[in-house]
Amino acid sequence: MNLHVVSDHRTRKEFIQFPVRLYANEKNWIRPLDKDIEEVFDPKKNKYFRHGELQRWILTDHHHKTIGRVAAFINRKTYNTTEYKTGGMGFFECIENQEAAFMLFDTCKAWLQERGMEAMDGPINFGERDKWWGALAEGYDKEPNYCMPYTMPYYISFFENYGFKNYFEQYTYSMPVQSEMPEKYKERAMRIARDPNYNFKNYDKKKLEKFADDFLYIYNKAWSKHGGVKGMNKAQAMSIFKKMNPIIDTDIVVFAYYKDEPIGFFIMIPELNQLFKHLNGRFDLWAKLKFLYYQKMGYCRKMFGVAFGIIPEYQGRGVEGAVIIEAARIIQPKNKYDIFEMNWIGDFNPKMIHLVESFGATIAKKHITYRKIFDESKPFFRAKVID
Repeated sequence: MNLHVVSDHRTRKEFIQFPVRLYANEKNWIRPLDKDIEEVFDPKKNKYFRHGELQRWILTDHHHKTIGRVAAFINRKTYNTTEYKTGGMGFFECIENQEAAFMLFDTCKAWLQERGMEAMDGPINFGERDKWWGALAEGYDKEPNYCMPYTMPYYISFFENYGFKNYFEQYTYSMPVQSEMPEKYKERAMRIARDPNYNFKNYDKKKLEKFADDFLYIYNKAWSKHGGVKGMNKAQAMSIFKKMNPIIDTDIVVFAYYKDEPIGFFIMIPELNQLFKHLNGRFDLWAKLKFLYYQKMGYCRKMFGVAFGIIPEYQGRGVEGAVIIEAARIIQPKNKYDIFEMNWIGDFNPKMIHLVESFGATIAKKHITYRKIFDESKPFFRAKVID
């Protein structure tokens, strides 16, 4: 077996094409858009290169056939925020051959150790947690959501046999859109509805900046306390909303206010993989026209929860349920969607798990983020639970 640094057009193309062959017989795998993968490794488009570094490889057999790929990287803003200096490895794909997998893991480990790292997390993204994070452990019978990994079942044994340990689990919850809302939440929602200080608004595309500001305020108060999640600035919030604006369905984005102060949001969008799966990884002009056609014809019957947050001062008052009830009141009669899924609820966030399960949602997919401590004599700690 031979390792090759990804350094030219041929190896970059092979890095993209190898999974297409590997998953050719996996009916539920959806090919990611090539541009979404390529942008991770483009210093001009991925801001993480400003404070990090990355290397990637492909692995070939003695016939010069690609049998694996991987990337290793360091985020110098976050590598020292837990018990050990920790780098990352990701975009791991491999044939069912443990020797090949271990060679890829060893390569990442050696590269990270050369740069002073004491541990590595994987498979993760050289970027935000909402994309390409974790190895799929349950839910192989379901299609992946946009930018969520669908990985081979045998990867789990590769990671665990190598000595990676379960750092945290990420759950994708699912429920039918027409589910009956629990009575206890209906009662709380009615109580809040009777209070004139509370009101709810759907997103308005013509007021992008106003809603981006409200999102920024809520996010920085409700989410930035989560481990590994940094605060956001206005430019970042505006960028997010400008990117989402063309595909947002205003019926499924709800903001909550108390005396006109933004206190919560429930942001959902049509689940884009239901449209992208028809494009075979491309997003050129012809693919964009096909996307618009499938969108207009109602091919997307699944909606996807992007973010849910309530600022701390209003948590536990019933606002969480009231926001969801308000969203259901608007969405259910229109019958545009059949399934609702919400990604990335970590097992370190028991409050959110309790909330979504109390509405009847169940786990549809489970991903695992692993951590490998290089010095095996040192203790392993799981991700800290959010109070």
